[in-house]
Amino acid sequence: MAVHAAGILPFHKDDEGLWVFIVHMGGPFWTRRDAASWSLAKGVFDPDRESPRDAARREFEEETGAAVPEGELIDLGEVRLSSGKHVRGFAVEAPRSLAFVSSNDFDVEWPPRSGIVKTYPEVDRAEWVLIDEARKRVVKGQLPLLAALERLVG
Repeated sequence: MAVHAAGILPFHKDDEGLWVFIVHMGGPFWTRRDAASWSLAKGVFDPDRESPRDAARREFEEETGAAVPEGELIDLGEVRLSSGKHVRGFAVEAPRSLAFVSSNDFDVEWPPRSGIVKTYPEVDRAEWVLIDEARKRVVKGQLPLLAALERLVG
C-alpha cells in the first residue's frame, strides 16, 4: 500500500520576487546538509481517515509550531518520491512575519545498530527564501511542487 503525505508551502510575493517558507529536516541524517535537505512542512496520513487538506494543516502546525496562515489552500498537485511516497502539496499566501516556533519530535537509534535511542525534532528550522534559492535546497522529488506554485501564482 502506498504511503501518503500532505503539506503546506506558504508563499509571499513582493518587489524582490516569490518567497516560500520551507523547513529543514531534523535528525542526524540531515544535520550537516543544506542542499536538497529542505521540504514543505508535511507528514504522513491515512487517506481513509483524513483528507489531504486536513492532514496538511495538522502536519504544518506539528512541524512548525505555527498556525496555518488564513487563506485559500491552493492545490499544487501530487508528486511521487523515489521512495514511493505520494506527497500532496498545498500553497497558501502568508505574511513574511510567519516564523518557525518548534517541532514535534521523533525517536531513532543513533548511531545505527548502537542500541542508543535518541530524540530529535522532525524539523530543526525554517526560513523564507526566494524561489530560486528554494530550488537548490528542496529535495529533488518536491521540485515539481515549486514549479506548480510558480505557474499558479507566478
